Amino acid sequence: MKLLTGFAIALALMPAAAMANDTTAQLGTGGLAFVANEDIEMASEDLSISPTQVKVVYKFHNKSDQDQHILVAFPMPDIQGDGDFMVGIPTEDPENIFGFQTTFNGKPVDAVLHQYAFANNIDYSEELKKLGIPLAPYGQETLAALNALSDADKATLTSQGLVIPMEYGSGDSTQVDTTPMWTLRSTYSWEATFEAGKDADVVHTYKPSIGGTVIATFMPSSDDNNTYSDEQLTAYQKKYCVDDDLIAAIKKQGTTTDGYTQYPFTESWISYIWSTGNNWFGPIGKFSLTVDKGDEANLVSFCGEGVKKIGPTSFQMTATDWSPPYENELEILLLVKNDWQQ
Repeated sequence: MKLLTGFAIALALMPAAAMANDTTAQLGTGGLAFVANEDIEMASEDLSISPTQVKVVYKFHNKSDQDQHILVAFPMPDIQGDGDFMVGIPTEDPENIFGFQTTFNGKPVDAVLHQYAFANNIDYSEELKKLGIPLAPYGQETLAALNALSDADKATLTSQGLVIPMEYGSGDSTQVDTTPMWTLRSTYSWEATFEAGKDADVVHTYKPSIGGTVIATFMPSSDDNNTYSDEQLTAYQKKYCVDDDLIAAIKKQGTTTDGYTQYPFTESWISYIWSTGNNWFGPIGKFSLTVDKGDEANLVSFCGEGVKKIGPTSFQMTATDWSPPYENELEILLLVKNDWQQ
């Protein structure tokens, strides 16, 4: 499918919890994955995305005359440790940071969480567990456990590329913290039986990771810079289908003082990874994408076809016999109106 049109619409948005002076990165999440099976087809998928929840309602169909016992998985995005960790983490639960929940034919699923800590493509999960280090490469609990290690253990982890020492302050107030640098890889899994010739309903919900910046980075900021940054605008046009209508809507609300133009919006981003689910038979029979609307002062831009307003707070795209554009994941640019910038 070729994505053709971009659009700017109003969308309710809560400010990103981890917003800082620079940039907060988002973690891209997607749908279910399971071992490729030519007998299982997706009859329908209803995907709803808002800043507070992603909800996916699937209807799978077993077209064979035999029950299919399938290992189903929900792959989580990798989380990379960093000296300046600026990633939007939706919840404070290190074992379920997205608040992930799922049901199979209306019954809650007790999924198993698999987590691994990698550095230089080597699995150090057991080594960290033996030292009492949480596998999440962020958060106060992990930092406290690392800093409580002996100098010998810290040196070993440093030599393995798992941590780095970071110095803060100056003079007598200097402090050295042991900072996690490993990558956390996580997947939820469970086994499900798709009965012969029948449909199976799968519903899962989670909280999205929201990244962003404190300004609209693709807008001109001064009278002597009336053109956009070609590189930034081109990237946004490709990734989010930013169009002239969106640019005009933002410029209309800009205020200029002493030659500097300020726009009362912050950027936020949500990513949805289509390609995690490319493992069932054939295209999706019926597909719908719904974006929830709220405050009309906020704007959103993303790539899509045939988007229609279906109510005072929602917009929807529908398709039949649809295959996701696996070469282009769903990227949503949210522009949040902020009174404090006026």
